[in-house]
Amino acid sequence: MVFKEDAPVGAFEIEKKQGEEVLYANYLRASFVPSIADNPAIMDYVITVLADNPNISRMVFVQQRNYNYPSEQVLMLSEIAGIYVFLTKQENILSPEKLSVFGNVPQIYQEINYFLTLLRQDPIGSYFELKRRIKEGREQMEKSMMGKSSFMNYVRLLERIVLLLENSKLIRYVLANNETYIPNSREIYKKIFRYDILPNFSFTRLVAQIPKDAELIDQYEIEDDMENITVTILKRKNEGKYFYHIMPPEYSLSEEQHMLLTLARNVLVEHRPKAEEFTDPEKTRNVFMNVSKGLLTELSNSKGISLNYRELNKLASILVRHTLGFGLIEVLLKDNKLQDIVLNAPIALNNVFVRHEKYDECVTNIVPSFEDADSWAAKLRLQSGRPLDEANPVLDTELLFGNTRARVAAIKEPLSPNGLAYAIRRHRDAPWTLPLFIKNKMINSFTAGLFSFLVDGSRTLLVAGTRSSGKTSLLGALMLEIMPKFRVILIEDTLELPADSLRKNGYDILRMKVRSALVQGTTEVEASEGIRTSLRLGDSALIVGEVRSEEAKALYEAMRVGALANVVAGTIHGDSPYGVFDRVVNDLNVQPTSFKATDLIIVANPVKTPDGLHSLRRVVQVTEVRKHWQKDPLEERGFVDLLRYNVEKDELEPTPELINGDSEIIKAIAASVKGWAGNWDAVYDNIILRGKIKQEIINIAEKLNKPEMLEAPFNTISNNAFHSISEEVMKEFGLPVSEEIFPRWRKWALDEAKKF
Repeated sequence: MVFKEDAPVGAFEIEKKQGEEVLYANYLRASFVPSIADNPAIMDYVITVLADNPNISRMVFVQQRNYNYPSEQVLMLSEIAGIYVFLTKQENILSPEKLSVFGNVPQIYQEINYFLTLLRQDPIGSYFELKRRIKEGREQMEKSMMGKSSFMNYVRLLERIVLLLENSKLIRYVLANNETYIPNSREIYKKIFRYDILPNFSFTRLVAQIPKDAELIDQYEIEDDMENITVTILKRKNEGKYFYHIMPPEYSLSEEQHMLLTLARNVLVEHRPKAEEFTDPEKTRNVFMNVSKGLLTELSNSKGISLNYRELNKLASILVRHTLGFGLIEVLLKDNKLQDIVLNAPIALNNVFVRHEKYDECVTNIVPSFEDADSWAAKLRLQSGRPLDEANPVLDTELLFGNTRARVAAIKEPLSPNGLAYAIRRHRDAPWTLPLFIKNKMINSFTAGLFSFLVDGSRTLLVAGTRSSGKTSLLGALMLEIMPKFRVILIEDTLELPADSLRKNGYDILRMKVRSALVQGTTEVEASEGIRTSLRLGDSALIVGEVRSEEAKALYEAMRVGALANVVAGTIHGDSPYGVFDRVVNDLNVQPTSFKATDLIIVANPVKTPDGLHSLRRVVQVTEVRKHWQKDPLEERGFVDLLRYNVEKDELEPTPELINGDSEIIKAIAASVKGWAGNWDAVYDNIILRGKIKQEIINIAEKLNKPEMLEAPFNTISNNAFHSISEEVMKEFGLPVSEEIFPRWRKWALDEAKKF
């Protein structure tokens, strides 16, 4: 809300949005902070305004920093205002007719007027003052110092007012908590009425205060070069969710710094980025960052405000994220411990929820605003080139800034009747690797070895799972097992897989972005056409981000053509091999015989802990698809598990079929390798060797305290070294003998670790 410079102090406007009425009061020229708790005049102002506007649900006092009072606090004062209106207008207790039944009219008028004034400025004090006067009045009646009948009417009036107050939330809180009231002290109000500070360059609210009766569970700093951001994890009594409390730097700035940001923002908003600028959002952000630094330097010099290098960068970063960027959502995305961010509709009435890697679902101290939500939607439309309107109420896209990658799903009316809502999936800054998954127990080393073997064997793979099961991350890790000498074509409707990171590690990747199955009427190419086009681009591994719709038919065409040339892989929703078959055949209309082009199905699902409070990401099944069945692979034993999850041991175990060599897929891979055909022991030994190497990467990293060895760069050069050493051993011994390969690889790894 922007008030004119000549607007009087106390002038207000009320905005109505999606069931919420917000009062904005102008206190720009006031020389004090408009605090309800500290200032009886401000409390008087609030109750007076609420008396005429009883539907107000939130109040914001506009200054250099805005001071927001949330709905639960406003409701307390709204009840007091209602009592005031009832007494003065409906009961009209100050009218001569009413006062005449109380005896001494001038004295009673003076007393009641005092109580009503006190009710607006100090309602708790008014309550206790009324209680004192009632006690005093009854003592007077006992002594017969005044006429009993008229004075008794007066005492009864006071008792009725006391009863009204005792039914209000404010007085009930005081009585329930045995709060001690000290006359003329405002300490009790400081416990009840606490504002949230809103920078006036942002509409999103941050509840800065720590919740009462909350137990401190954890605290950590988000790593950032320019800003110090503290996260506090708390647990409140009788609540299942943890409380995620964050304190971004924009909420702890000095008044001078707030002023600089406000002035700079007013200049920057004059330049609206054009749609074409959003085709390269990172470049646009860098330009805005440099412009912001120059603008803040100029403003600070003109105002005589000193800024050091770190402060300048911090303020510029804040300015960019609250103009070009996505505000506090970007701050949350900087926390690499978060996996999901959810904003429910109506957006201004709900706290943001997050899913934490350690504490699962948490409620945050952030309450977004309608204004910011609308702004984010406009930016997402520009960045993606996709619509978000009544005809297309769903937008699937990605959010990229710095090293942060996230997938965003936005919905609006009519699909979401209460307005905009967002679900944001944060991707890891760097790609997942198989050693990282081993360390996190999603898989074990043997499983990693099998995956490495299958990818080298150019199989067709589907990674299945429910939402938040880690299937996209696992597919990204499997891509790292493809030898960099092979070209990879990556097809996605929302950019989630780590193509840029793989490219930096020497991979030859062609990324194709296709139309989302949820979008109609855009210039984007359909997913099925993208897949068919990939077949005309030469021999390549083909990776499909997610199989969602009719493109499944084209994917199975690609599997049939590409199965013998290189890896074809993708993700799909499904909680079992048969669930995948059912979805592909019955939902996506692929012929059952075409489904046989699938070689392997990897199922990843969350596993609940016994207490039901946590879930663990685990690969629970690896199944090969046999080719002999005709109609139903389940009835005709077309599915054969190679690995199965043991819930007691919390790990995958090889099945008897795998141990005994009853795997048609692995035999088919072995048949094309000299020395492996008919030699199951040599094949199984190679799978174990690959897993052993993945585990040894973890062991060396922990021993040398070099966690970076678990990341993609080392994993890539390790795979290259493994293949080179295997080739040397093959030339010497005719077989990739693990007793020769492992010690040579380990020596290489230890030497490389010193340089890494």
